[in-house]
Amino acid sequence: MTSFIHPDWPAPRGVRALATTRQGGASRAPWDSFNLGDHVGDDPGAVAANRALLRRELPAEPLWLSQVHGTRCVDAATAAPGVEADASFTRRRGVVCAVLTADCLPVLLCDDRASVVGVAHAGWRGLAAGVIESTVAAMGEPGDRLMAWLGPAIGPQAFEVGGEVREIFVAHDAQAADAFVATGGGKWLCDIHQLARQRLQSLGIDGPRRGVPVTQSCRSTSADFCTMRDAENFFSYRRDGVTGRMASLIWLE
Repeated sequence: MTSFIHPDWPAPRGVRALATTRQGGASRAPWDSFNLGDHVGDDPGAVAANRALLRRELPAEPLWLSQVHGTRCVDAATAAPGVEADASFTRRRGVVCAVLTADCLPVLLCDDRASVVGVAHAGWRGLAAGVIESTVAAMGEPGDRLMAWLGPAIGPQAFEVGGEVREIFVAHDAQAADAFVATGGGKWLCDIHQLARQRLQSLGIDGPRRGVPVTQSCRSTSADFCTMRDAENFFSYRRDGVTGRMASLIWLE
């Protein structure tokens, strides 16, 4: 049976979202089984069958992007399928924004009036380059009206990077140093969820909502999953190399 993750976040009524796992699809190893990526070497017929299963949960076919670890954010209501971008947003009801991941961080965003939603593909390159900032700018709402959900990604005990990655983030914000733990030999464990939360906080997204006490503030919420360590439920490019892709999706109903 196909299984989905439904974000646990204080999104307003009218915002719908879900994230897929690797379970319940038609693909064979090493893409087994609910692979939604059509660019990873899987049988096109299996990918089409998996996307058809996903489509049953959605009001429309998602806007599938050609992701390049960049910062471009497009309007999902008007962009062409396969457009080169790493994020999308929409104000139109029934239009589905989506990104594919297999270790990178999916970031879902919405405002507190259910008037706009967005999603960003935030690998470390895109995150460092400003894909979250680009998506928030395209959504056109102030940070104190927005909230975020950070989906399944490689966890802080599994994501080892070189010192050059740390230097890029720390050069942008010295606080980013808190998201890295030295492992020796010039290597560091990196908490990509923490780096994303810092970017969101800088945009005001972790601040209190208007008219709501600080104790009930609009916060960024993280899914407590590690794609690399949980091979049963998630694809991981770093773990397996040739593998499938999960989707994170959001829309207005």
